[in-house]
This record gives sequence, structure tokens and C-alpha cells, in this order.
Amino acid sequence: MDIATFPDLARAVQARPVKPRVAIVAANDAHTVESAVLGQRDGLIEAVLIGDDAKIRGHLEALGQDQAGYAIVPAASTEACLAEAVALVQAGAATVLMKGQLETGDMMRAILARENNLRRSPVLSVAGLYECERYPKLIALTDQAINTYPGLDEKKAILENAVGLLHGLGLARPKVAVLAAVEKVNPKMRETVDAAALKEMNQAGQITGCVVDGPLSFDLATLKEAATVKGYASEVAGDADLLIAPDLVCGNVLAKALTGFAGALTAGTVLGAAVPVVLVPRSAEASDKYYSLALAALTAAPRAPQG
Repeated sequence: MDIATFPDLARAVQARPVKPRVAIVAANDAHTVESAVLGQRDGLIEAVLIGDDAKIRGHLEALGQDQAGYAIVPAASTEACLAEAVALVQAGAATVLMKGQLETGDMMRAILARENNLRRSPVLSVAGLYECERYPKLIALTDQAINTYPGLDEKKAILENAVGLLHGLGLARPKVAVLAAVEKVNPKMRETVDAAALKEMNQAGQITGCVVDGPLSFDLATLKEAATVKGYASEVAGDADLLIAPDLVCGNVLAKALTGFAGALTAGTVLGAAVPVVLVPRSAEASDKYYSLALAALTAAPRAPQG
């Protein structure tokens, strides 16, 4: 994979001749508008700012921006903002959605609403991409935010969503580690049974475009030394591109350990919808928002040049 760092990720987006158009829902707060300004300034995106016209223009003015350089869609309420954003995606005029000043639940309900036709996978999931000082390449983790205790079918969909993301980053055959506490199947530990089943599906051609191994402990998935010490021969062990968490709690704890204790840079996106969805919380680091925009932009479907 040529994209080994987050700056590589940003440069890959900047090299695109046509920038993805990001519909930013309820772009009423200064923080959201600043994210849009930085993304557009650096050639990552074209921003469509949907929301309170006066507030948006005020924030742009405070940032010293020429308002004529931004597409602004006035909308007086959360419902109106969502309706405008959905219409842009349905018309092919936007290829990324980004949450602004509204509740995550409202955003998700609009994506899931049958009449909006924005759902493409049986399961929506969140995938994070991490740049860790002690790991030689970017590594992805899923799902740490949506699916609480996924069953086997849900895990299959979560895995396939994330593999599609990595394909979009140029990785043709990601190495997928399905995490558990141990490497042996134990009927009393459902995550080990599910991991083995996903590996079998991959070997049988029911999961394609990747190589899957599991159950694997975290150290075995990410440390070649651990694989050597344990005598575990695997294409994935010690070289994983994607980690599949057994449940939301494990995924969430691991994600926060990577960023909080290990100091990893991170970017994330919601997968399984018609377009990538950026749901970065307002409390996230500025780099998280910036690189999450870049990740969504790079994996979005190409948009035809506007005539």
C-alpha cells in the first residue's frame, strides 16, 4: 500500500483532478466551518455548507474567508439541513456526508430511512485508520462505535465494509485479523467460534478480496516477534492491515488506547451507506477531523466534473 502515513493520505486526495463534494449538515458552529475551510484550502474537498445562512457567513468572515468561494445552502432546521444533504447525495452532487451541529442519532436516522435509499450494506459500521509509531504501516480497526454485540452475519458485513474501505486506499488484498483473547477455538468463547467461522468463509470464497485469519490475539496480529515465539505460521500474524473487534466494548477500548496511551493519529468514517459519512465528535483532535475528511474524500466515488 503506497499510503503508509496520513500525510500520504492527504496527498493522494490532493492529486485527484476532481475534488469530492462534501455536504456538511448543520454547519452552524465555528469548529465545523473551520474544518471545512481547512479541507477546502488544502485541496481535499469542495465544501457545501448547509444550515443557518447568517451563522455560516459570520464564521467564514471571522476566519477571513471570501464567502463567494463556498457553496452555502440555507436551511432553518435540522430536518431541513438533512433533507438538503440527502437530496444532494441522491442527485450525485455530493459524494461525502459530514455531521455538523446536530445529534448523531438524527444523522443516522436520515441515513437509515428507507425512503432516502442511502443504505448499501445490511449493516452500518465505523472503521478507524490509525498511524502508530511502533507499527510500520497504517492499520484499520472496526467496529468501535455502532454495533454493540454483532452476530456472525453482522461481523461478516462489518468485515466486508472495512475491506472495501482498504480497497479504496489501494490495498488489493488486506490481511484481516479477527481478534479474540486466544488463538484456539473455545466453544465457551463465542468470539473465537465466530473468528474461525469468518476464516472458513474466506477460505471457501464467501468472503473475498482479502485474507482472513482468526481467532488471533492482538499481540499475535500485530507483532511478528509474538508469532515467532508462539510458533504461529500465518500470512496475517504480525502484519495485519485490519483488526476486527469482537464487540463494541473491545473495539472502543482498543481505539481509545491506541489514541490516548499510544498517541496514534486517527481518522474514521461510517461505512455501509451510499457515501462515506464523517461523524467525528466535536471533542476530537483537529487532526482527527482533518484526516477523517481526507479518508472519506479518498474513498468516495469519483464525481463528474461540473459543467
